[in-house]
Amino acid sequence: MRMYLASPNNQLQAHIVNGMDVLISFAIWTPWMEDYVASYRRIIIDSGAYSQMNSGVSVDPHEYRDWHTRWGDTADAVAGLDDINGDWKRSLENYKIGGGFPTYHDTDPPELLGDLCHMAEERGNWLGIGIKPPRGNKRAWLKETLSEIPNGLHVHGWAMRQYADLVRFDSMDSTNWWRDGFKLKTQLPYLTYGECLDIIVKRYQRAGLKTPRKDEETLF
Repeated sequence: MRMYLASPNNQLQAHIVNGMDVLISFAIWTPWMEDYVASYRRIIIDSGAYSQMNSGVSVDPHEYRDWHTRWGDTADAVAGLDDINGDWKRSLENYKIGGGFPTYHDTDPPELLGDLCHMAEERGNWLGIGIKPPRGNKRAWLKETLSEIPNGLHVHGWAMRQYADLVRFDSMDSTNWWRDGFKLKTQLPYLTYGECLDIIVKRYQRAGLKTPRKDEETLF
């Protein structure tokens, strides 16, 4: 299981994830981030659909397409601009304009999964699986969905570490790793935020393929 850490929001966070697998988001991209990309072990490119849903940031599929083409030779994969709120027709239009691999959501009609799997096969054999927050109590839906995905597709779970034990996921991303640094700081006030972040990242480094215990789910 490969775990990509979500886009660093500042240079301290970017420095801490040196040598790690990192997700780079178009929605929050700023010029200073360019200097750190080469220090990451592997990268995956994301449109920032989650940021768009939460903050109202507008992501234009044409601009996203023009931006992500620069990473075509270096990124593990490029995700398409999906609509997390459930407008699957808008997602399809965005995929057509902006490219990238598709994501199937729990808000999408079941019959759409087959079409997205075919699209994924044509776009690098990656398929995303997304759940509109809150993401709890979706284990049964995930098991059924994963069982219907053809072998050969790389399945990426968006912010689904709590389901990392499910067979068939190939990679995931952590959206809260840097927030966990703040949580740890409240428990260990004698450490700096940077030192707390370093501990959080070391947890990811040492976790490897280990399945998280229930008491670990809130720490990552």
